[in-house]
Amino acid sequence: MPRLFTGLEIPAEVSQTLSNLRGGLPGARWIDPENYHVTLRFIGDIDGLSANEIASMLFRVDRKPFEVKVQGLTSFGGRKPRAVVATIAPSKPLMDLQAELERMMQRIGLDPEGRKFIPHVTLARLHDATDRDVADYLSMRGYFPSKAFTAERFVLFSSRASTGGGPYVVEDAYELCE
Repeated sequence: MPRLFTGLEIPAEVSQTLSNLRGGLPGARWIDPENYHVTLRFIGDIDGLSANEIASMLFRVDRKPFEVKVQGLTSFGGRKPRAVVATIAPSKPLMDLQAELERMMQRIGLDPEGRKFIPHVTLARLHDATDRDVADYLSMRGYFPSKAFTAERFVLFSSRASTGGGPYVVEDAYELCE
């Protein structure tokens, strides 16, 4: 049973900038740069028939390319930090694409996504990192010049069941056309 999700790929030059932020945080398990992405909709473990239905349905998305801006670092988890992430500016085209994918997944019977969509790129998953260590890391590395790229497609990724962080495989790609 494949574990699927839709997302945006991160171009190599942006991945390189983000990978330079690795290190210096106790308890961090850094994600490999080739696995950086922006998750649009987590789908989960799906049988082959449903996976094929989802893959073919995603071709109906008709949206234009748009700019994606990486604009800083933060952490998720509050007092018990669980991830360090690069934040993505929540532009209208990005939010509209995500909302359309959410509606499509619900239309085929998937439960609504339980969390609010906060666009980001996970850089590290944290285990036993203190909020103080994370605050120190963010104060030293949290600011960097914004990086932007044009999203010209979104993809259907698969992953194997694991503790997160990849490897991810592009199962199909869906062009965003002018």
